[in-house]
Amino acid sequence: MSAAAGSAPAAQGVWADIVGQKPTVDMLSRLAAGDPRQLAQSWLICGPPGSGRSNMARAFAAALECPDHGCGRCDACRHILAGTHPDVTVLATDRVTIGIDQVRDLIATSEQTPSTAPWRVIIVEDVDRMLERTTNVLLKEIEEPSEHTIWMLCAPSAQDVLPTIRSRCRIVNLAVPSNATVADFLTRSAGVEPKIAQRAARLAEGHIGVAKLYATQDQVMADRDELIVGVLNLAKASDAVLLAGRLIDDANAQAQRDVEARVAAEEADFRRINGLAEKDRIPPALRGAFNAIGKKDEVRRRATRRSRDVLDRALNSVASVYRDVAVLQNNAEDAVGLINLENRAAITELSVRLDRAGAVRRLEEIGTARRRLFGNGNPTLVFEALFCALIP
Repeated sequence: MSAAAGSAPAAQGVWADIVGQKPTVDMLSRLAAGDPRQLAQSWLICGPPGSGRSNMARAFAAALECPDHGCGRCDACRHILAGTHPDVTVLATDRVTIGIDQVRDLIATSEQTPSTAPWRVIIVEDVDRMLERTTNVLLKEIEEPSEHTIWMLCAPSAQDVLPTIRSRCRIVNLAVPSNATVADFLTRSAGVEPKIAQRAARLAEGHIGVAKLYATQDQVMADRDELIVGVLNLAKASDAVLLAGRLIDDANAQAQRDVEARVAAEEADFRRINGLAEKDRIPPALRGAFNAIGKKDEVRRRATRRSRDVLDRALNSVASVYRDVAVLQNNAEDAVGLINLENRAAITELSVRLDRAGAVRRLEEIGTARRRLFGNGNPTLVFEALFCALIP
């Protein structure tokens, strides 16, 4: 196959919303259109948060199942990208870890013959959330997949996955999209004004999902601005306590909004799939399944998990302050630029007050806070301790 033929789909069809990954898209496009006997059946797609690894997996699955190798228009492409294709299963969890029973269910599904498509594709998002004993259950299937099954595992890096798994997969490494690429995507796909898109892309540091949040949700951007100002103004322990309290409140509020919006969307999908209008009563036979979508315990658990994600994003924002401090201390602004340009004066002052070891130590404190947070530490105590440690 010629390079021209292989690269044609890169900006079209199922690949249209893949941002900043042209070399990988070209390669996967060629493979999807090539000899299926030469195709690896176990894949590990790696990339930093926000690089689009799960979107890449879905697009690759669509290209494999589509008669035209990813046209984006046929039923196969549309159903796969919408998550409703019977032969493509996606395991996405909002829990801290992926359970062993979930993996056993996936394995049972993987052994079934595809119903309508050439392949049965199993996509596992965040495979790094598997405990070792769960990973061992998956190992044999990854090593010897069923004849018509393709596994696509997603993780931040190959090092986040056990060697026994990664050694049996073909690894695809995604790049961090450039700010210009992300800004162009926001302008093109979401109609965001160029100046807002450029700022959102810069503050998101290549994370496409976060950039879209900043560009389209004023409150999320305002919360970040308040956090950065609060960190730069830390002077005493009471400042740290108050800032931690505001951050936790903001994270909980955002998480609740996000989960409620997700529940509403899932309820609307349930009605559409079952042929029910918005105001129709739910038939008794479907009531249990419908009520399970908005079950209070489930909503609370999802909100807790989402709150942790928001707080993790806050840690990235705090780290960006000390990254900028280090850039100024090393006279590297012309080479790499600042993330928090709007706060340049205050960051310059902080770069003079701290020595280089002080800036590095604060980045280490942020790493410690992240480990505590995802080790089920109390979020309020984690951030109070962190902000106290950041006081100059």
